[in-house]
Amino acid sequence: MEFVGSVGVALLLGAFFANLMGWLDARSRVYQGLNAVGAGVAAYASWGIGFMPFVVLEGTWCLVALASIVAPRRA
Repeated sequence: MEFVGSVGVALLLGAFFANLMGWLDARSRVYQGLNAVGAGVAAYASWGIGFMPFVVLEGTWCLVALASIVAPRRA
């Protein structure tokens, strides 16, 4: 589970770094997709080790990122 959690966190941090460098816009579907996948993987790993506070945190992060992907875009 430690490796799985590390992959999830790496995806989250990679997206954050790319945003800070100006490579990805925070509103882009790619950025939010990386957030959704990374948070989902991290939530799964947290569930696997029984650490419920991170399951809630990462699960919520994943759902919010997914919601931003499917939400209608404003001009």
